[in-house]
Amino acid sequence: MHVKVCKFGGSSLADGNNIRRAAEILRADETRRYVVVSAPGKRFSGDVKITDQLYECYREAAETGSCVNAFAPVRRRFLSIVEELGLEHFDIASILDECERQIIANKSADFTASRGEYLNARLIAALLGWDFVDAQEIIYFNERGMFDEARSYRLIERRLKHCKNAVIPGFYGMDAWGCVKTFTRGGSDISGSIIARGVNAELYENWTDVSGFLACDPRIVNNPQKIGVISFKELRELSYMGANVLHADAIYPVRKGDIPIRIKNTFRPMDEGTLILPSKKYVKHGNRVTGIAGKKDFTVIFLEKQLMNAEIGFARKVLSVLEKDGINFEHMPSGIDTLSLVIESKYLAGGVLDTLIGQIKEAVNPDYVRVLEDIALVATVGHGMTASVGTSARLFTALSQAGVNVRMIDQGSSEINIIVGIDNADYEKCVRAIYFEFFSNATEADE
Repeated sequence: MHVKVCKFGGSSLADGNNIRRAAEILRADETRRYVVVSAPGKRFSGDVKITDQLYECYREAAETGSCVNAFAPVRRRFLSIVEELGLEHFDIASILDECERQIIANKSADFTASRGEYLNARLIAALLGWDFVDAQEIIYFNERGMFDEARSYRLIERRLKHCKNAVIPGFYGMDAWGCVKTFTRGGSDISGSIIARGVNAELYENWTDVSGFLACDPRIVNNPQKIGVISFKELRELSYMGANVLHADAIYPVRKGDIPIRIKNTFRPMDEGTLILPSKKYVKHGNRVTGIAGKKDFTVIFLEKQLMNAEIGFARKVLSVLEKDGINFEHMPSGIDTLSLVIESKYLAGGVLDTLIGQIKEAVNPDYVRVLEDIALVATVGHGMTASVGTSARLFTALSQAGVNVRMIDQGSSEINIIVGIDNADYEKCVRAIYFEFFSNATEADE
């Protein structure tokens, strides 16, 4: 029988009514055999996510040796959900008591934060009558804190083949020393992808509160086109640049297993959503551009040195400075005598920028250094760009006509992505100009 793995996000499981809706979705298709769940999210504007409240529990426990005050809202929330669902037979009170004791005993931020997913998985398993499988039994990290693929996939396959249906908490696993370790925030997407790969699923369904990906941010362009089908490569580029329907790192496990992903809306389950396909199975149809995404607040450090191209190790020396300081760079456009570092500004605050420039000057002795601050990056992504003459010309003409000054250009070797650096103040104008050029003015040349 075909197997689908589902993941439901926090907004989809925020209260009893939403959880009941998710249960109906799971029961409607017998191939939906395994589900990965997040902690309950916000029920309304101003509400607090369970995970955020649990971090407060950790802080209180670390400072006072107790978390009774911070844990009280968590307790009330889960008691309320169980009551809404009519699970009188499910002894959530005892499970909550044990969680509170363990939070105090462990004094671990990762363990404490993971309890939202753990508790939600326990009660959803009780509602469905499915097996509960704790993530710390099947998802492992190695000594370096990296996901242990070989061990985890072996354990997932071995454990779940005996379960007709199972509920697994997302967001965490077990480290090499037997302690609970979490992924980064939003990591339940990663957990779902890992489970899908471990059972060799036919499809990984990621259920959230939107009906798939849009061609750009709807806060910038009113009612942008929906993306029906997208490749893993395109999704990776868009997710990395801020299209945050799906955690960017969640793509990797299913991509290696050639497992498609479908983004679905828990509140509109009949909507088709967005299908994400392995690139080798993906055939581009329609518009040459698939989507536009971007982020603000970058700093560009521009270096110039005569005969840079003849100086062996120049880039390595520059990157060694970043590595020593623990600073990530986003992009590194270069010319024959120039090299630019694009870095998120938040990593350079508090005098770090001046210190970094001094270290770079000492390391490579550039002829000239210039810093551009308050820069936004906008990525235009699409497989159709590679075989279409004039894409760059159209893009830059549209920006020129909109009065957007391009400060930097970077095109990846995959040729499915053109990134422009512009002033923060021009960000929304830039996105709108690109969108209306490629989506409102689409011609038969794009077909």
